[in-house]
Amino acid sequence: EQVIAANLDQAVVVFAAAQPTPKWGLLDRYLVACEAAAIPALVCITKLDLALDRTGQIESSLSQDIAVYRQAGYPVILTSAASGLGVEQIRAALQGKLSVLLGKSGVGKTSLLNALQPGLGLRVNQVSQATGKGKHTTTNQEMFPLDGGGAIIDTPGVREFGLWGLEAFDLAEHFPEMRLLLGRCRFGLDCRHDSEPGCAIRQAVLEGRISPLRYRSYMRLMEEA
Repeated sequence: EQVIAANLDQAVVVFAAAQPTPKWGLLDRYLVACEAAAIPALVCITKLDLALDRTGQIESSLSQDIAVYRQAGYPVILTSAASGLGVEQIRAALQGKLSVLLGKSGVGKTSLLNALQPGLGLRVNQVSQATGKGKHTTTNQEMFPLDGGGAIIDTPGVREFGLWGLEAFDLAEHFPEMRLLLGRCRFGLDCRHDSEPGCAIRQAVLEGRISPLRYRSYMRLMEEA
């Protein structure tokens, strides 16, 4: 177990639209950890300028993935430090709050910080062209006060993120779109939502009310728990 930060108002989970390719299973891990700690989570997609088609629209696959998390109830802000897109929206979301930035190496957390508040003088490394993986720019946690109130904690990028202290039967509670269906299965709270008949959550997946992407993440986490 490793404590990342304490006394937080919110967590800002940062994922790049491209370079590196987003790993949505990792995002689900972060979100489950936030739910388990009762910390509101905001999803920030960076480098949007790298995921636009020839007409300037968001690539359809990315747009569909973003819709999954909005459907689950998470606020998603699209940003580009290069163009300034979404920076004001993120700045407003951070104002007056103690927030932590979470995300894997190379997703642009430091570039986002520099765009939010010029003058922090943070060093930015580009994604390795040889491996496509992020280089570590931040090597330890640092907290920065923000103009207008609030502060943000920048954390080292990670490539793996494990969940700690969660029981398998508690996992569905930490998926907001599943939470309201708990207890409605044929086997009630004993249902694992896997192959049991009369499962309300599996029925919701079939009807499109729960994303198959999120359901697969849930099942992977169940196997690990």
